[in-house]
Amino acid sequence: MTDDMKNNDSQAQNPKGIRFLVRALRHKNYRLFFGGQGISLIGTWMTRVATGWLVYRLTNSAFLLGLVSFASQIPTLLLSPFAGVFVDRSDKRRVLVATQVLAMIQSLALAALAITGVIKVWHIIVLNLFQGLINTVDIPARQSFVVEMVEDRRDLGNAIALNSSMFNGARLVGPSIAGILIAWVGEGYCFLADGLSYIAVIIALLAMNIRPRQVNSINGKIWQGLKEGYDYAFGFMPIRAILFLIALVSLVGFPYIILMPIFARDLLGGGPNTLGFLMAAIGLGALCGAFYMASRRTVLGLGKVLWVSSTIFGTGIILFSLSRSFPLSLLLLLFTGFGMMVQMATANTLLQTMVDDDKRGRVMSFYSMAFMGMAPFGSLLAGILASKIGAPTTNIIGGALCIVGAAIFARNLPALRKLVHPIYARMGILPEVATGIQSASNLTSLRGD
Repeated sequence: MTDDMKNNDSQAQNPKGIRFLVRALRHKNYRLFFGGQGISLIGTWMTRVATGWLVYRLTNSAFLLGLVSFASQIPTLLLSPFAGVFVDRSDKRRVLVATQVLAMIQSLALAALAITGVIKVWHIIVLNLFQGLINTVDIPARQSFVVEMVEDRRDLGNAIALNSSMFNGARLVGPSIAGILIAWVGEGYCFLADGLSYIAVIIALLAMNIRPRQVNSINGKIWQGLKEGYDYAFGFMPIRAILFLIALVSLVGFPYIILMPIFARDLLGGGPNTLGFLMAAIGLGALCGAFYMASRRTVLGLGKVLWVSSTIFGTGIILFSLSRSFPLSLLLLLFTGFGMMVQMATANTLLQTMVDDDKRGRVMSFYSMAFMGMAPFGSLLAGILASKIGAPTTNIIGGALCIVGAAIFARNLPALRKLVHPIYARMGILPEVATGIQSASNLTSLRGD
């Protein structure tokens, strides 16, 4: 082998600079997914902004803002565990194609009602409920499908970080476009653009060349598979602690986004463009957080990152709620978005590197249940509280509870570290453990930096 060939091989195995930040993109299947999903997510964020603005325009009700969000997320809480068993038994690519087609139909139906001017709040609630049913299956399938697209386990953490950058890059672009479209032609065309955007991800999924894998056939009834997944996830304290922290933040922290139209119109004196800029600021901060996660070489220290990012998120919510200056609010939302994204990506990475492949769908369904399943109650509670005590006070309470949850997690880190050490050693999931490189440091992946 020539020196040039050796150098090229070394660069491929140990990329540096920008190549290191996007190393998961060297996998063709993941590149296809990244491109298609990136386009689709822009449409998704356009719909989120347009839905909130439309509901508040039609009703002027903080409670109904919360109720609409509740409808889109409650199926995840009730059905996610069953969806996880289904995903572990199914061809994940086929499942994802089906969910994307159904989501496209939902968005086009919403567009048709809005453009024709006949849309009512109950239409939005019913269609959001349908979208929630789709997401219940789509989220664990999409999360667990990453392993099949990125066959080199060393790139798994980077792929998860790039997923987050894609999601939050879309959060940056989508709301900005939505604000312009709403002011120009109305909310219905945001829904139409979202429906058409699903074509990109469907084409990407069909174009993939996935290595055939034996579909996990879980023996026994669905209840047996559900119990096995529950015992596996909640019987291990580190997984349980991560899920509980995510559930708490989702319940009391994430509703600040649902209340954003109130801040944009009533507290900052703006319109749909103001709402778009506020949402875009969250996306920009989250994108910075995604780049930070992509730059990490190891899971070493992610336990500390998890509680610190949760603290940043809670603090950002509190300070934003106290602001009445549009420029200051944008600045504070940058930090809020950063903390939110880093927290979610960190939790996802830790869980993905802990679980057995044959239980991945079920564990990620519990993750989606904690992430999205608690949000409907948070949205409903936030809507009720905001109508009674105001949106700022509601957010301040939520941010403070996020900080309390982070402090409890930080206090338990030493015990979590002791439990993670033998699990990682036995499973050999981390590339450093599998290859014997830096194993001593990386087996203590929840140790603080």
